Formats: sequence, C-alpha cells, structure tokens
Amino acid sequence: MKYKSVFDIIGPVMIGPSSSHTAGAARIGRIARNLFRREPKWVKISFYGSFAKTYKGHGTDVAIIGGILDYDTFDERIIHSIDQARKKGIRVKFQEEDAVTDHPNTARIQMGDDQGELDLVGISIGGGKVEIIELNGFELKLSGHHPAILVVHDDRFGAIASVSNILAKHKLNIGHMDVSRKEKGKMALMTIEVDQPIDEAVIEEITSLSNITQVTRISD
Repeated sequence: MKYKSVFDIIGPVMIGPSSSHTAGAARIGRIARNLFRREPKWVKISFYGSFAKTYKGHGTDVAIIGGILDYDTFDERIIHSIDQARKKGIRVKFQEEDAVTDHPNTARIQMGDDQGELDLVGISIGGGKVEIIELNGFELKLSGHHPAILVVHDDRFGAIASVSNILAKHKLNIGHMDVSRKEKGKMALMTIEVDQPIDEAVIEEITSLSNITQVTRISD
C-alpha cells in the first residue's frame, strides 16, 4: 500500500483509539448508509479476523453503527451510537465469525427495512482508508475516498462505453473503474470513481440510457 502523504499514515481526525478499527469501521458503515440511502430498521454486523477479536475494546462496534447513522469519523456522537440506534427503533446485532478472510479487518453489514435490504462487505486497510469489496453479491473495489457512481445494468454490448462517453462529455476523469457480473448476459455492476464532483444532471443522463437499471452516486 503506497501513501501519498503523512496524513495517509497518521489517519483522519477521528473518535477512537485506532484508525483501522474505528475510523475505518465508521467509513464502512457510512458508505453502507450512503448506498442504502435511508435509515434502516435493522442491522446485522458480522466481524472477521482482528475485528472479531477486538471490536469491543477498540470501539469498532460503535464506530460502524455511527457510520450507519451517518456520523462522520470525528463526530462525538459515535461513542453513544448503539444507544442512539436503539432509541430510534433500529434492531442491532453483532456476530463474531470464525471464517478466515483475505484481510484481517473485515466486516459484513446486512441491513434493511420494509422497502429492501443491503448486503455489503468492507475492509479497513489502515490509516482510516477502506475498500468495499462486495455489494449484494457483486464483487467490486470501492474506496469511498473519491466521488463515485455505481451503475447496475444489463450485461449488454456497449453499456460500458455509453456510460464512459457521458462522463467524458461532462469532463469527468475516471480514476478507477471496475465491472462485475454474476452471470454472462444477466445483471452487472459498474463501479466508477472520478476526480470531480458528479452533478445530478450526469446521474439523470446515465439513468436514461437503455439497459441501465439503477445509478447510485457516492460523495467522497
């Protein structure tokens, strides 16, 4: 892992003892909230590896719930996030998993309400940096540190090019792009991180394309 500055090593302004176990966990939770686009009615968190062994002592549990409540890493409300969630009527459950994962700081967030559910796997890679590696069964790579769009689409010829052309027309430079599909010719997911903020007009234009099912914008 290469760091661009000393701040990438020190980590962000945050609540908690560990950038990996608290700031990273909060960011994973907040990305999940961003993708779900509303407050859930229930949340199940599964911790793996180091997260499973130390999440209570390092505040990983309150951090990840704080993120789901849309608290930033430095928000002092994180300390009481689990109590706040339960006061809001959100059912919260934590589970320690024995399965061996590729990264020791791994968490799975499952949450939902009467309108739908979300299943997300994230890893905290150090210095408060995270990667989302799975979303609703799709493999992906999303850092959450840059403006991004997630485009659910039919796996058809020209779908990727049509989205790329719209981004180019609006002078949005692609920093990272990843495409995942569960089965050839079925549903697929584009994950695109760009260098500039994404206007609503861009989202609407991409949404209007044929073979596009859903477009979700993520702010950095």
